[in-house]
Amino acid sequence: MYNNKIVQNDLNMIVNSETAFSKLKNKSILITGANGMLAAYYMYVLMYLNDKCNYNIKVYALVRNKEKLDKLTNFSLRKDIIPLVQDVCDEIKVDGHLDYIIHMASSANPKTITTDPVGIINANVVGTLNVLELAKNNNAEVIFTSTREIYGKIDKEKISEDDMGILECTELRSCYPESKRMAENLIVSYAYKYNIKYKIARIAHVYGPGMIIKDDGRIMSDLISNVVNKENIVLKSTGDAKRAFCYITDAIEALIIITTDSKENEVYNISNETEEIAIKELAYKISKMYEECEVKFNIEDNKNQYVKFKRIPLDTKKIENLGWKPKIHLAKGIQNTVNYFNSIK
Repeated sequence: MYNNKIVQNDLNMIVNSETAFSKLKNKSILITGANGMLAAYYMYVLMYLNDKCNYNIKVYALVRNKEKLDKLTNFSLRKDIIPLVQDVCDEIKVDGHLDYIIHMASSANPKTITTDPVGIINANVVGTLNVLELAKNNNAEVIFTSTREIYGKIDKEKISEDDMGILECTELRSCYPESKRMAENLIVSYAYKYNIKYKIARIAHVYGPGMIIKDDGRIMSDLISNVVNKENIVLKSTGDAKRAFCYITDAIEALIIITTDSKENEVYNISNETEEIAIKELAYKISKMYEECEVKFNIEDNKNQYVKFKRIPLDTKKIENLGWKPKIHLAKGIQNTVNYFNSIK
């Protein structure tokens, strides 16, 4: 996947931005959940910096599936990728010093909530404890990818990093945001007791090459799957709920800025709020772009544990004040993503 033309174009655009990549030179970085879409792209940026700029970055990639990692990176042919094949819920040991831990090991798949909610909680809580113990022993800085879902149900025009709403802890759906909240508090607690340095990114609706599109359950994944497989788009709701989608290059630029150029022990929202769109409007937009996909409705009960409360936009002023802004329009991001999946058929 790293050598895919679309991915390489994305990486070239990211690295040619004004982000302070030079601060990553000669660093050792652990990425947990490195086979995931967002984590893999972060890893690709580091590989690209090594390949094009001789940055000498050492990347430890914590994964459960070694074969998938090799398909993504060809690590067996590289010296800068060191696989750690294990569950994040097990003790993590690394030979050598770490400068950063990019903690992304987690599942946000709505269907996993109905099949393995305990696994979701373990990854976010036990996994984060293991990461923090490793950080404490290495004096490494932790960058944690959290979620907009931790805000819960809230009545605001925009949600800033200081706001917090209600979560119903007896709902199965809450296994994901509640455990992310606990992970954030663990990080803050370790910072207080052990002087761990950290940064937290609360991310909303990222999509792009490498996303899971088979039987995922999230709306953008399902729509991209319909296009790639030349299927009709079948909406199982009225489609009135609104979303705002962030293309992966924009999310990665924000994460790199947070890693290298933000204050220690801070929280940042990452979201592209420039093109909020109702799900049915998104479906019709994609149908217009790819005419073989007709929009149909088959409304049924919500069985996939989607968020039930109204979406409130995230306030992204804090990350924007560091020089970030989203660059990729929705239509272009969708086109890139579809072209990627068509290129690997």
